[in-house]
Amino acid sequence: MDGNSLAEVASAGEPDKAGLFDKPIFTDPSARALSHVGVIDVGSNSVRMVVFDGAARSPAYFFNEKVLCGLGRGLAETGRLNPEGRKRALATLKRFALLAHGMRLSNLTMVATAAMREAEDGPEFRAEIERETGLRMRVIDGYEEARLSAQGVLTGWPEAEGLVCDIGGNSMELAVIGGGCVHQAVSSPLGPFRLQQIAGGKKGLRNHVSDVLKGLRDQVGDHHDALYLVGGSWRAIARLDMERRGYPLKVLHEYAMTPKAIRKTHDWIDTQDPEDLRRLTGISAERMSLVPLACKVLRRLVHVFSPKQVYVSSYGIREGILYEQMPDALRARDPLIEACHFMEHTSARLPGFGKKLYNFLLPLYRNRSPERLRLVRTACLLHDVNWRTHPDYRADACFDTTTRANLGGLDHQGRVFLGIALMHRYKTNGMRPRMKEIAGLLSEKDFAEAKILGRALRFGAMFSMDGPENAGELRYFPKKQVLELILERETKDLFTEVAEQRFSSLADQMQASAKVRVRRAQSSNGSVTGGDSDGSASSSSG
Repeated sequence: MDGNSLAEVASAGEPDKAGLFDKPIFTDPSARALSHVGVIDVGSNSVRMVVFDGAARSPAYFFNEKVLCGLGRGLAETGRLNPEGRKRALATLKRFALLAHGMRLSNLTMVATAAMREAEDGPEFRAEIERETGLRMRVIDGYEEARLSAQGVLTGWPEAEGLVCDIGGNSMELAVIGGGCVHQAVSSPLGPFRLQQIAGGKKGLRNHVSDVLKGLRDQVGDHHDALYLVGGSWRAIARLDMERRGYPLKVLHEYAMTPKAIRKTHDWIDTQDPEDLRRLTGISAERMSLVPLACKVLRRLVHVFSPKQVYVSSYGIREGILYEQMPDALRARDPLIEACHFMEHTSARLPGFGKKLYNFLLPLYRNRSPERLRLVRTACLLHDVNWRTHPDYRADACFDTTTRANLGGLDHQGRVFLGIALMHRYKTNGMRPRMKEIAGLLSEKDFAEAKILGRALRFGAMFSMDGPENAGELRYFPKKQVLELILERETKDLFTEVAEQRFSSLADQMQASAKVRVRRAQSSNGSVTGGDSDGSASSSSG
């Protein structure tokens, strides 16, 4: 089994047996071949270029630029691309061609979706683009668009199961994912530009959307607990949902909504002034104009398919194209762990120390869930990546690293858990008001466990510079509420005032008694000799 796959979790009794800290794959030539991958997505509403760099399994955006050209605006009525949209798209693509040349990209893919495949002047415009820019365009069909968007979701959620819905200007795609694969994939004419042409007022629109969705349900089934939303209109609705709720963490990726919340947000949007909403959220005028129609589609979508939970994905067709080029060994990796390996490799003082720290702390986490061990492992990899920040702001920077960073495979509660833990790696008390507000997303139990992890990182990270396992061994007895540190005889002088204070602080946070002793010496024949040396243990009760 390849290291770092989601299914692999180290046994607490046998540290790292599963190879969770195998050599990061971003150093492998097959992954480095993806270090500068460019994708241009010519959609019905927007034209965007993204260049991926760094930890290829968890996309890092070296370059990301979008122009809302509106190529497909009016297409349903005229059958042709929007004339102004053509001008804007061509100008945008000329710029992208020059940028790509300047970046010396090893790989550049340009795809076009509904507007270009349906417009009668699409082939003519395609030829003009190739002639004027030298860029070769691949016009994909609805099935391929749905499949690539679903692969984008799998880039961030390798174990995702459910229904992916990608909405563009002139079409809406559905795909079923599960087991790391894309299954059924279908396309529909439910893009907002097309819906603007539906006759019959609100009732006619509602009946049209319902009829199309019921037909789609017959093709992809209706037993999907999770719905994953891809597309700018969905993200705009999610941002408005955050505003309505007063949600403190403005990260759209993996933002979760319930069907009930979606209905409330739809009703709330109908009562608000669009300009006020734009001012509050920063949504563009072009995007805001499509939100009311997109809301109606989303409301009917959750009604017809009845998912239990709805998630927003910032990954879509562009990330799906990157995923298409990944070797199987890279796809099998955990995107979160691989990204954190990369961050440690490029930003920490001692790359590779995170593995040692994790193994040292593992006795504190016996019989814990794979999900919790994954977060502990992540925290160990990230514990030192902010060391260059000014000491007065280092705790804040640690908090921001996880709550704001572009990381896949990490839900919002996980982000906050890691933020609290890494903050307490440097700071033992006090939180700024903004942090307190975001920390409210955690349960009291998870908040307390995050603080414990932070204190453990604080002790283990600076206990010994060549690895804490060379200086001692941690043992935890939860029934007796005892935390024990066994010091190695050769390095027992590392445990002086600062180390003792940090160890006691960890024990206090765990509400355990702290005990310290020196490991007994062994004779030449392997037998234990002597007793504990000046091993009077410090102790404190929580």
